Amino acid sequence: MIEKEIALINKQLESLTAKNFDLEAWKSHTIIFLERIFGKESTKVRMIKELKYDYSSWNLRDAAGTGKDSDPVILKAREILEATKLELEHLGVPKQEEENQKIWSLLEEELTGKQIREIKLVLQSEDPDKLEKIANMLFNLEKENMSVVLAKLLIP
Repeated sequence: MIEKEIALINKQLESLTAKNFDLEAWKSHTIIFLERIFGKESTKVRMIKELKYDYSSWNLRDAAGTGKDSDPVILKAREILEATKLELEHLGVPKQEEENQKIWSLLEEELTGKQIREIKLVLQSEDPDKLEKIANMLFNLEKENMSVVLAKLLIP
């Protein structure tokens, strides 16, 4: 499974060397991939979003005088993706189970044992109307309980 994620990152690394490189288009593609792998709140996604060219006169003067043969924005993008690739190779894909467990923990704090059991029974059933049944169960709960659960989900 991890091979697919690494292949996407390798593709984005290769596209950094394209002759007609477009930073904004590259960022859009990369953000889509990284959000799917690491989530929308990932620091990697934030760092890619923050990549931009600085056209101030001081920055242009400094870049012109250093004799650098590489674009500093592309170098930073490459470093972010290389670090991301290393993380995936050594630590694997972040587990979605942690988020799922957080949701269950919050539900268990706010619902009764009977309500939790009923939800789990519906989830384990082969009923094609699972979604509708669970939605109805949650809809019938006290609004205070659901508000607390939703608020806790939004706060990291």
